[in-house]
Amino acid sequence: MRAGAQEIDMVIDRGAFLSGDYQRVYDEIVAVKEACGDAHLKVILETGELGNYDAVRRASILAMAAGADFIKTSTGKVQPAATLPVALVMMESIRDFVRETGRPVGFKAAGGIRTAKQAISYLVITYETLGPEWMTPDRLRLGASTLLNDVLMQIDKERSGAYQSADYFTVD
Repeated sequence: MRAGAQEIDMVIDRGAFLSGDYQRVYDEIVAVKEACGDAHLKVILETGELGNYDAVRRASILAMAAGADFIKTSTGKVQPAATLPVALVMMESIRDFVRETGRPVGFKAAGGIRTAKQAISYLVITYETLGPEWMTPDRLRLGASTLLNDVLMQIDKERSGAYQSADYFTVD
């Protein structure tokens, strides 16, 4: 915002959402979006607390309708965080929202993605559900600090032919 932020994260009020006060959640997202100015707004749903896939879809649509530029699974502090089924529900919500409005919304899976193999699964469902237009950092992100070590280890393995200890890479 005024200090130069290009992206703002917010977490929805799960208490209000779970009690059915969707208007309150919507109004809060709208207010934060207005305060963001030109900065992008990433709305974190904290899907591990929402209870079921219908609630994840409802929260996704509500966040997008209120102006989210990105919707994100989790802060990574609540388990379960990102899961493939939840990611698929959120991506289907994005797909349907884009078809209805013409406005693309980004997706970020965060928390629980620890290996390159897991990350590839997210890339595949993104490509299959949202298409090649989402295979860019402007529309897709994977937030997983532990993933960095595994990716670095995989790159080093390809170069050297052998795995190194995780001790040779970043520490969480």
